[in-house]
Order: sequence, then C-alpha cells, then structure tokens
Amino acid sequence: MFNDFRVAYRKDPALHGKFLGFLEVLLYQGVYALWLHRLAHILFKLRIPFLPRLISQINRFLTGIEIHPGAKIGKDCFIDHGLGTVIGETAEIGNNVLIYHQVTLGGTSLETGKRHPTIGDNVVLGAGVKIFGPIVIGNNCRIGGGAVVTRSIPPNCTAVGNPAWIIPHHNKKIVTEEVDQMHLPDPVRKSLEKMQKEINELKRKSE
Repeated sequence: MFNDFRVAYRKDPALHGKFLGFLEVLLYQGVYALWLHRLAHILFKLRIPFLPRLISQINRFLTGIEIHPGAKIGKDCFIDHGLGTVIGETAEIGNNVLIYHQVTLGGTSLETGKRHPTIGDNVVLGAGVKIFGPIVIGNNCRIGGGAVVTRSIPPNCTAVGNPAWIIPHHNKKIVTEEVDQMHLPDPVRKSLEKMQKEINELKRKSE
C-alpha cells in the first residue's frame, strides 16, 4: 500500500513538498481504485461468487473507475484522475503503466475467453484512449490522448489518432517520466502538408 503512495507521488508533478504533497496522495481516487481492485481480484481468483463484482461496483461508485475483478494489473501502476476509466475482465496491464482519465480497455465480442487488450511495461495511456480487442501494446509505448487502437502496437512506439497511427522510435526506449503529451507526432498533418506541397508544385509547373 505504501508503494502505491510512492508511485503516485513520483508520477504526478502537481504534488509539491515531501510532506504535504505526500498527504495529498491520500485524496487520490486512483490509489484507492487499485487497492479495492486487488482485493476484488484475489476473491475472483478464489472463485468466490458475487462479492468480487460487488467490490468492483463499490469501487466504481466511490472512484468513478470501473475495473473488472478479473483484470490483471502489475506493479507500480498509477491511474491519474481516472474518472470514466473502464478496464475489462481479460485485460492485462504490465508494470509501471501510467493511465489517465476516460481510458477504455474494452472487448470486441460477446464470446468468452481473451477479448481485452494486453498492455506491456512502461506504457503511457493518454486521456480518452480507447483500446479494443485482444491486442497487445508493446513495452515502452505511449498512446496519445484520444487515440483509438484496434491493432497491436510493437514496443517502443507512439500511436496517435483515430484510427491510431504508429510512429516507431527505432527501438529507443521511451522514459515514462519524460513523456510530453502536448508535442506528440501528428502523421496526418504531415501527410496533408506533403500533399499540399505536391499540389502547389504541380500548379507551379502547369503555369
């Protein structure tokens, strides 16, 4: 439990001061959401009926974060703000993952079995990210805010847009603490600018 406070304090730059900042972490719903989920997950693995889902719904009511008891979440994860976040039953989240609000790790079918995403280690999921289906987001990836992802993302990549475009970082590891959400690549804009440049060049030649 203490480690969850430490992780939240380390990952949120809004916290100032060693003592008062650490006290503020006590108000973070993302920390409590993970605590309640761990309890529900243990009961779920013990095949105890009803109670895990009850804890999950209480968690949702108190924090605004919905995590199915069956979801697997690794160490050193942090849900920042978190309101509207939904994590499905067969979702798997690795270690040191940073999740912002309104993220959805959802399924794409009504069949049983693996139907939700697997998120690798050291991944950042920006606000409003939607990831659907039993796909894999590789280690050290960052998914820009508002991206909709329906296919697997290899390690060490950035994905932005709807549908998500993949921008590789040539196997260079992305450091979670250095992620800049304001200056992510925009491949659509680059493509449009390239197209406009070619159109202008054709116009110039035809004159």
